[in-house]
Amino acid sequence: MRTLIKNIDTLATFDSEERELKNAWIEIEDNIIKEIGVNTPPQGEFGKVIDAKGMVMLPGFVNTHHHFYQSLFRAVRQVQDAKLFDWLVFLYERWKYIDEEAVYISSIVAILEMMKSGVTTTTDHLYLFPKGHPNLYDAEVEGARLTGVRFYGTRGSMSLSKKDGGLPPDSVVQTEEEILKDYERVVKLYHDPKPFSMSRVALAPCSPFSVTKELMILTREFAEKHDLLLHTHLAETKDEDEFCIEKFGKRPVDYMEELGWLSDRVWFAHLVHLTDIDIKKLSDARVGMAHCPTSNMRLGSGISPVYKMKNTNMRIGLAVDGSSSNDTGNFLLEIRNAMLLQRVAFGESALTASEALKLGTFGGASVLRMEKEIGSIEVGKAADIIGFKLDDRLEFAGGLSDPVRALVFCDAKGVDFSMINGNVVIEDGRFVHIDEEKYIQKQNEISRKLLSME
Repeated sequence: MRTLIKNIDTLATFDSEERELKNAWIEIEDNIIKEIGVNTPPQGEFGKVIDAKGMVMLPGFVNTHHHFYQSLFRAVRQVQDAKLFDWLVFLYERWKYIDEEAVYISSIVAILEMMKSGVTTTTDHLYLFPKGHPNLYDAEVEGARLTGVRFYGTRGSMSLSKKDGGLPPDSVVQTEEEILKDYERVVKLYHDPKPFSMSRVALAPCSPFSVTKELMILTREFAEKHDLLLHTHLAETKDEDEFCIEKFGKRPVDYMEELGWLSDRVWFAHLVHLTDIDIKKLSDARVGMAHCPTSNMRLGSGISPVYKMKNTNMRIGLAVDGSSSNDTGNFLLEIRNAMLLQRVAFGESALTASEALKLGTFGGASVLRMEKEIGSIEVGKAADIIGFKLDDRLEFAGGLSDPVRALVFCDAKGVDFSMINGNVVIEDGRFVHIDEEKYIQKQNEISRKLLSME
């Protein structure tokens, strides 16, 4: 089907020339951008014509790290002021009751929340597999498919329980044999490496304090054999530094180097506590990074020195993380907080609004090695496009001299339009095919039940 989006007030392409076009149009063939131009749009028969008058449009945002199931555990009173390790120890005892329905519903809710804030592609780090529930990944994929999001899931894992010197209890870890066997199953079922795929899989042992050294190496070898990406948390807190030094005799980045985990196949979440030597090693290896500013603030973990890394060879994207270490899945908030937090820590020019937006679009695409498919509005790329109507919204009143940067400075509240893979999923700020109220009610019901269990 041919689709035309016309009368776009401002089209921010985020291409290599960073073009911003006025009175623009986009011609789409099925799910691919066929042509872009200004003024008079092309003629002919179109299955759908979208009038974007009064709107600024840009490529859909790419979320590079999340834990969908945690949206069931937002603002939990007992750990609102806890540091990461204490927060985890408390919540592990509630997370151990998660089942397939909980993962399915929470995945839908988490994705819909992100979609309303402009996300069109997301990953997720599902590392929790309580005993008796080995197929939680399948429930997550089913939830993602219902929403229509472009999904790059990660089959996570935990193998180092408290009795063996790790942090999680026995009830939420698996053996290395169980994990490796399920890697095979999940990749066979859900990893589609073809261009413009809607379902891909990476492998993601949880963290240095919840998996064995052996599993990290075996996972890397499996990923190399099957040409998969790798992901894990790293250098998030000072406690993690101390844990790695005590257990491995090395700081986190050096430990990853020993395991062979410094490569362009890898992206790490957080990377808060880094030395200049760490940054050089990460840059030399062209490692990817999911910057999670709000979660790092929420847990008091620190401020990642993104301003030092933004001009290196590292691939840097943004992520909402959480949801119970962030309590929201608002990607627009991550873009704004990324800019503001770098300025608070490192000066007024540490990160510009344009740079923050690019981290959320092309940067995220490069983290997932999808920069040839998504992340910018260019001919031949996927039709993943979002739009904001600026001329009748309170937060933008008086801020129209620079409509693109206004999305960051003026605190945009949500998208008015979203297209994913050529399909319109949000129109006039509302979901086209999904009744979100149904899933909100079910999510609250499951959340109350899980929090009541001991």
